[in-house]
Amino acid sequence: QVQLVESGGGLVQAGDSLRLSCAASGLTFSTNAMGWFRQAPGKERNFVAGINWNGRSTDYADSVKGRFTISRDNAKNTVYLQMNSLKPEDTAVYYCAAKNRAFGPIAYREYEYADWGQGTQVTVSP
Repeated sequence: QVQLVESGGGLVQAGDSLRLSCAASGLTFSTNAMGWFRQAPGKERNFVAGINWNGRSTDYADSVKGRFTISRDNAKNTVYLQMNSLKPEDTAVYYCAAKNRAFGPIAYREYEYADWGQGTQVTVSP
């Protein structure tokens, strides 16, 4: 059974930083592209960042480019999202997800991901 467990969320002020972690088990982590999505209250869930299976390729939503960094440690079965210069509009529940097939490029759509974490709340106050 695949499990993705996010951690690291919290309440911060605008301009602060947070690092989210997502620990994976029950899958061959090193062969799956991974992604981070977020969902603000009353809004749909959107792509934030993605990383391919070996970590050599990453991509970001325009709204977080230059502020967020996705990375992975395949030895620890963990993917990270470093979030700097946080803004109130970054407030959301953040989810990590594992792509639905091994290898291949970064995925941007929810249907391309087979497994999801339970989410971690990030709240940024003005």
